[in-house]
Amino acid sequence: MGGRHVLAARRLLTETLDAELPEHELAVAARDVVAELGRPERLLDLITEIASGEDDDPAGLANLSYRHVLGFDKLLLIDGGPRHMLRAHLWHPGRGALGKEDIHNHRSPLASCVVRGRLAMELYETDGDGGLRTDRYQESLAEESAHWRLSPAGPARLRLTHTARFAAGSAYALPAHTLHRAWCDTREPTVTLFLETGAERRRHTDVFTAAGPHPGAVAKVPMGVPDYLEALTGLAELLRAG
Repeated sequence: MGGRHVLAARRLLTETLDAELPEHELAVAARDVVAELGRPERLLDLITEIASGEDDDPAGLANLSYRHVLGFDKLLLIDGGPRHMLRAHLWHPGRGALGKEDIHNHRSPLASCVVRGRLAMELYETDGDGGLRTDRYQESLAEESAHWRLSPAGPARLRLTHTARFAAGSAYALPAHTLHRAWCDTREPTVTLFLETGAERRRHTDVFTAAGPHPGAVAKVPMGVPDYLEALTGLAELLRAG
């Protein structure tokens, strides 16, 4: 189950988010939780504890940690099963990656807190007369692996509805269907704490790209335990540096 910081985080997640709440109320509750867990000193304690190897299942956490196609490192901190998955995201400025410009939504409500740096975000909605021409895909997990599978779903037009910048200490929440894209908005790495929650998961997400065709499948390469623990140690050093 882990050390005392892991246990305290699990308890907060369970007590706050395991009730049956409407999606908008769940998103607000998740935002408050992630803002609390994302306080730099508390997150540093949590990451340091996990990086020390005190967690009972580092292999399980590493197996669900990887470099995302949107260009950031995705490090699982707490696996709460279908109801909540807590991850640290390390965003690298200027890093090119397949899909880094993609507009997308998620399988479940989410909340995130910017711990260090700054994140830029755009929100979109589908609009037959919208100004942005895109190709639409349905993204799902391949049946025999954890790879992302992208199925073409035809052309689509989107309309930009909102732009925002989130500085360190900011938290936000989004319902599952909200179309958005986000990126590191500073010259230094940005760290965010990211929470997926809710008992239900959509079978696929929607991905929109204006950057040309995507391949039918994109490999998801999990981290090994040594790489995972090293990444956590580096993240802890980054948080100590402020």
